[in-house]
Amino acid sequence: MQDDHGNGHGHHHDHYDASSPEVRVEALEDLLVAKGLADPERIDATIRRFEHDIGPMIGARLVAQAWTDPPLRQRLLADADAVVADMDIRGAEIEHIEVKANMPGIHNVVVCTLCSCYPWALLGLPPNWYKSPEYRARVVREPRAVLAEMGLELGTDTEVRIWDSSSETRFLVLPERPVGTEGWPAERLANLVTRDSMIGVARAAQPDSQ
Repeated sequence: MQDDHGNGHGHHHDHYDASSPEVRVEALEDLLVAKGLADPERIDATIRRFEHDIGPMIGARLVAQAWTDPPLRQRLLADADAVVADMDIRGAEIEHIEVKANMPGIHNVVVCTLCSCYPWALLGLPPNWYKSPEYRARVVREPRAVLAEMGLELGTDTEVRIWDSSSETRFLVLPERPVGTEGWPAERLANLVTRDSMIGVARAAQPDSQ
């Protein structure tokens, strides 16, 4: 899908919604802790592991390696599943991955319009906005407006390509390598790769931010 038109407004939910999954999960967690069936410290440790260790750094390291290794980059774009298997990257929702590269004149964005399919093993926990109905609907209809609201301005000469994840296929964006990072090792480059840049709603961080 490559559509720049449509209407709508908003990404975030600041109001209390008792029916939302986040509220229900929090209530269940409180109940389990109150009954002594769950340890809040272990829950917090698991969340931190997903946020910082399991992902998005696994995906970030993969992107950084692709930046420094042109043959790997080509393999990743041609058959990401084989690369992921060779690197022994395992985990949830990466049974079939396709990687789409940003380049001058082309910018890729990932969404799941039906639910919230997302490559957990590469990116960790999905952000709340990714799961919101507003993002899922609007980014298809008016991607430039949505990206601008999230801080990413794209020129009119840049084609926006929207990739709709599903239970069969998850997508990962290979962001453009920032200028001024020539000679950097992959370990250092990985610090510039953010979760949002691998979804496509942001660029990789600039070297002067590190």
